Amino acid sequence: MTEEKYDLTTRVGRFKHFGSVDPIEGTKPTQKEDMKDLQQTKKDFLFAIDHVGINQVKYPVIIDHMQSVGNFSLSTSLTRDEKGINMSRLIESLELHYHNGIELSFESLSSLTESIRTKMKQSAAQVEVKSTWFYDKASPVTQLTGRAHAQIGYTINKDENNEDRKFYMQSDVTTLCPCSKEISEYSAHNQRGTVTVSLDLYDHKDIPKNHKEIVLEIMEANASSQLYPILKRTDEKKVTERAYENPRFVEDILRLIAYDLVELDWVKGFTLICENKESIHQHDAYSQLTYNKE
Repeated sequence: MTEEKYDLTTRVGRFKHFGSVDPIEGTKPTQKEDMKDLQQTKKDFLFAIDHVGINQVKYPVIIDHMQSVGNFSLSTSLTRDEKGINMSRLIESLELHYHNGIELSFESLSSLTESIRTKMKQSAAQVEVKSTWFYDKASPVTQLTGRAHAQIGYTINKDENNEDRKFYMQSDVTTLCPCSKEISEYSAHNQRGTVTVSLDLYDHKDIPKNHKEIVLEIMEANASSQLYPILKRTDEKKVTERAYENPRFVEDILRLIAYDLVELDWVKGFTLICENKESIHQHDAYSQLTYNKE
């Protein structure tokens, strides 16, 4: 079999040399109006679907006038008699709400969710997004300011009559072991703990504009001590001594945080998790608490 020679000085020649072939003539339609829309097929498909859509969508977001990157999940319901949804319309809805980023607030995300529900002609839609919130934090003694960060998330579930709102925050704290302090001659072991707060919010209550700061303060105040971007020697002394003065098990932290959250009238319920990266074990310590006011 004779090998066909191609002009390797051209890109087309090189492509064909590596196996590319010319497009076929084809018999399928090329114009959108002539193409069959399978998603719009109507018949009994046995079950309705709660959520269908796309996730892992990286998209610019705005948090307190600062740009960050959001990880979105966008979905709608699907009736029993519909085969599928047109998923491209989900990204189209995102683009319609883009103003140098999607603002991460309950108001803007509620508007986005309603746009998706309407555009997709479905009874319900959901928007979920997680991102990194950067904020200024000053050291406790020298008051030197640096940029700290926490993970935050919003979830909006919306149908014709109701809207369900959730807020999520995850941040690191310092924990100092109470039993280590009790039994040791010299000091006590401490470690970095990660606290996760997932809130169910009332749909008829106004949520404070500074809800992020409120939740973060509750998480940090009930830990042994806090983390800071910048610490000088006087700051470090303050931070480590505060931890020694406030020993906490993972169980202690959750119960203290829960007490403060119960007192917030815009919070309906919550799930709390605390995980300690143990400094004297190969395993981690873990605790979880769920509470609903109703």
